[in-house]
Amino acid sequence: MSQIQIVPMDERHLPALAEIERACFHAPWSENALREELGKGLFLVAEDENQTVCGYVGCQTVLGEGYITNVAVSPDFRRQGVGRLLIQTLTERAQQAQLAFVTLEVRASNDPAIALYTAAGYEPVGRRKNFYRAPTEDAILMTLQLRDAT
Repeated sequence: MSQIQIVPMDERHLPALAEIERACFHAPWSENALREELGKGLFLVAEDENQTVCGYVGCQTVLGEGYITNVAVSPDFRRQGVGRLLIQTLTERAQQAQLAFVTLEVRASNDPAIALYTAAGYEPVGRRKNFYRAPTEDAILMTLQLRDAT
């Protein structure tokens, strides 16, 4: 694997991230939608040594809680540990920000993603019926508890 570094999302990343969105999702976020997230929450980008964007993770933060919106890795960089590094770095940043937990939804059929999140300590806590479209599918709600609820 090439040398991957995780950096905060900025304007220069947006065209590549929109392209990754189109490659990964049926209902991709547009470049403008990604732009609206600049400076909000924890949006992190994986780059190789040539500053080629490999993937990203987006996490909105609300009242000390984290909600992962998207995890996307370019098809060219899959199965190289990029997703694992993004989730690991996000977890470290969420702990530094003293978030109580981080949660996400994942397609019930997305076994590789579920395995990634489980290995990172996320646990299934619920199911959202018919959450996804094209095709219609349930979402598994997974949460990583970072500190005791008080």
